[in-house]
Amino acid sequence: MLVETRKAETRGGMSVGQQALDTQTALLPYALAVFTVTLPAYVWAGSHAPNAGWMTATFAIFALAWGFFYAVVNWLKRPDVRADIAKRGQAHLAGGLVWAAAVAQIAAFADGAGPARDPLMMVAVAGAILIIFFASPWLPSLLIVGSAAAAGPLFFLFRHPDSAASANLAWGAIALALALALIVNRILRRQFTLAAERETLIAERAGQMEEARRLAQSKSDLVATLSHEIRNGLTGVAHVLAAAVGANGRSAPSREQLSAALDAANDLIAVLNTTLDSETAEAGRLEVDTHPFDAVALMRDLLLLNRPNAGAKGLELTLHIAPDLNAQDVGATVADAHRVRQILANLLGNALKFTVRGRVEARLELSPSGRLAIEIADTGPGLTADELESAFEPFNRIARTSAGTSGAGLGLSLSRQLARLMGGELLAHSALGVGSCFRLELPYDPAAQPRREQELSVDPAAATPEMHRRLRVLIAEDDALNAAMLRAVVEQLGHQVVHAVDGRRAVELAKVCEFDLLMIDGRMPNMDGPAAIAAIRALDIDIARVPIICVIGGDAAEAKECVDAGADAVLRKPVSVAAVARAVADAIAVERGEQPVRSVA
Repeated sequence: MLVETRKAETRGGMSVGQQALDTQTALLPYALAVFTVTLPAYVWAGSHAPNAGWMTATFAIFALAWGFFYAVVNWLKRPDVRADIAKRGQAHLAGGLVWAAAVAQIAAFADGAGPARDPLMMVAVAGAILIIFFASPWLPSLLIVGSAAAAGPLFFLFRHPDSAASANLAWGAIALALALALIVNRILRRQFTLAAERETLIAERAGQMEEARRLAQSKSDLVATLSHEIRNGLTGVAHVLAAAVGANGRSAPSREQLSAALDAANDLIAVLNTTLDSETAEAGRLEVDTHPFDAVALMRDLLLLNRPNAGAKGLELTLHIAPDLNAQDVGATVADAHRVRQILANLLGNALKFTVRGRVEARLELSPSGRLAIEIADTGPGLTADELESAFEPFNRIARTSAGTSGAGLGLSLSRQLARLMGGELLAHSALGVGSCFRLELPYDPAAQPRREQELSVDPAAATPEMHRRLRVLIAEDDALNAAMLRAVVEQLGHQVVHAVDGRRAVELAKVCEFDLLMIDGRMPNMDGPAAIAAIRALDIDIARVPIICVIGGDAAEAKECVDAGADAVLRKPVSVAAVARAVADAIAVERGEQPVRSVA
């Protein structure tokens, strides 16, 4: 029990000391009252002493001690003092030692009081016992102040052999008082520990309830957002498909209708991807692959892709690069290039979406702290300080500026989480009616060399020469629709495809057929992706060294399992032509030994 109590006191920490000092502080006014009540008895006994001058000085010292202690009691009531444990402890010790000195002075006066010596000495002993009692809640005060209070009377009693009987009586009384005070202190400390644990449990319960409430609200917002965005997106696609099959007597859909349906489908995919990333980040499972890369080239590529959108709205889209970043061999940004591209694409897309007239400008420079700063500024409607703060909250869209636009309200919150995961920060400032500026700061290494990135466009004709090699690709996917989509994309890139319905069939085909690339789903019946990859890597034939791309649903744990099993690259669903092309390029690079780092597309 003693060990358990000590552990509990350690867990309680400062809370136990805080409660002990609170209890002792609550007793201090009673101490003042007790010393005030006992003063007449002391005056009556002291009046029989022959030395009137000394008795007057003793009364004066007693009054000064009482006044000092009264000031200490009032000082301890101040709110700023109550929060400072160290100052409170020092004040308690100082006040107690003042009374211990007053008791010692009374004992010294009694020692020379002649016939009144024994009564006055007993008054001093009683004063020491009172001090021990009022110091009992806090152990340091009891041990230090209690011992100091008992020292004076005992010293003067034991110095005269003729007062041995009184000295032994006083010693016994003080020893009993100290023992009882230690027992009281022990009981109080146990109660304080229980109270501290109770407060900790209450705080933990409150935190858990708040976390549960936050998660419930997050799930509610997620369902509400997805239901709205999915309904809108699928409704638009359904109308066009209905027209395409001639439903309701309609003619074939126009090019504009098909374009609108494609935009709706792409918006829906973007919402789902952003929501998945946000939920993964919220659960702490989102991982980033940091490496040196050329952020200037990435920014130029993004602006090139967004110029048609800016031109359609009549907006000027410009890029300004600091001269020190335009120089050759100046270093590289150290972050996850894919995630940085995701952040910048979101910021640039927002700027173009909400800006009606004027321009959108991207600026790259090195900050005074040595980090790369990328700013996206626009001449849009701007935000107030409250709106800007609210814009970074999940599922929160600014009604004043977001009317008629799609989105889940997760882009900025996810971008900030991604920036912090990479050791950077996403900042913003805005002025109502003037525009907004979002600033992404990322780690930068002046001595690093950027890793060669193969960011391929959607058009397979823009692929690198290596990508024009016709590959024999084995796709292992149990879902027929996903398999058809992946097959169409791979064949669009110019490769030959063989389909396996599960992991076991993929392993059987790998044993008897020659393939240049394997694309294996992470979750399949009979044999899942990691098991299939491990089985193929364990084969004692050439297929064991063929590049493998694992196709996952977005879970970081699933990606890690596949990479640990031997996958060379990871491709996340839903797939796009650009993502598949990039994953294939990464896998081919691994085969040639040019890119040993596994990547997530």
